[in-house]
Amino acid sequence: MSEVKKLLKKHGQLNQLDNVKVESHVQRNKDEWVINTIMLEGYDVPFKYKRQIVYKSLQGARVNLTFYPETESIAGIIFEVMTVVRIRRS
Repeated sequence: MSEVKKLLKKHGQLNQLDNVKVESHVQRNKDEWVINTIMLEGYDVPFKYKRQIVYKSLQGARVNLTFYPETESIAGIIFEVMTVVRIRRS
């Protein structure tokens, strides 16, 4: 059984998207982390993850994502975001 299938089976709220195109990719520093936000073709929800160093932009690339849905409150407004657990280029 693949690593992704094991994760999906173990954690019921995880979802998987394969071979989706990244429309935009923004990286910004926050404390000791680099917060990455990507927007995917056909989706209106941001996908967020963090790393310790800046990586090459994923804009225009095709990726496979494992993620779970979350809500985030900004200035009293609730936004839906997807928190990425695993991201790989297709």
